[in-house]
Amino acid sequence: MLFSSHSYNQRIMDNVKAIGFDLFNTLITADPKALGEALRRLIGSLTESGLLLDWDSFKQAYREAAFRFINEAHSTGKETHNRFWISTALTSLNQAIPPDDPCISKAVEAYFSAFFDYCRPVPGTREMLAKLKGTYRLGLLSNFTHAPAIKNLMERMGLTPYFQALLVSGEIGFRKPHPMVFELLAEKLGIEKHYILYVGDDLEPDVFGARQAGLRPVWMTYVRDHNLPIFPGYQLSQDEIPGNEVPRVTDWDEFLSLLGKT
Repeated sequence: MLFSSHSYNQRIMDNVKAIGFDLFNTLITADPKALGEALRRLIGSLTESGLLLDWDSFKQAYREAAFRFINEAHSTGKETHNRFWISTALTSLNQAIPPDDPCISKAVEAYFSAFFDYCRPVPGTREMLAKLKGTYRLGLLSNFTHAPAIKNLMERMGLTPYFQALLVSGEIGFRKPHPMVFELLAEKLGIEKHYILYVGDDLEPDVFGARQAGLRPVWMTYVRDHNLPIFPGYQLSQDEIPGNEVPRVTDWDEFLSLLGKT
């Protein structure tokens, strides 16, 4: 087993009443082809709306804008959105279109439609959730700019019925590790924070963020341990590996064993 001693883990599991989950690289994975296809659909949508674009120039401008806005979001804890990246990229190419223009909204939907074709649940995810649903209140808390895409993706994968709360940073306005999002998760689940486990793959937002907010983190390392590509466009934080005070699991069988649900 990759997590710490049985007696220590048992103390962590005592009186758990609810479990929160991250989404990407925890419950689901995305094929690395998704990002390229998403950009192709985004540019295609803008072209269909009548914009004359050089694809290479726009891709470069879009990536530069995304990098700037994402870094700012990480620094402030306030979530960003793709519509600002698109608008900024177009403005840099002398096509000033405001973020709330209908053609940008259409392009955003086209962009995220690619992920519906390239995302898959981590093996055993549905079975794990089915085993836990009757015992614990379950919540999703995901850092993602466009909440409708997440909710659509969850529906398509048949995951929505397992959860009592679905929270996405793009809808909340703040992102993990900001403590407010964990407070909101506890509020939506109706459970005090110290009775909630939070399972995620990324150390800074998921593990350390949950612990600092007063939840009990569990580190899910399926993607790391299987050398899988992370969600396109995202970078896992390179924080120091937590010690035995944070349980670590590499798959859902280990997680169910941690909970005594095998």
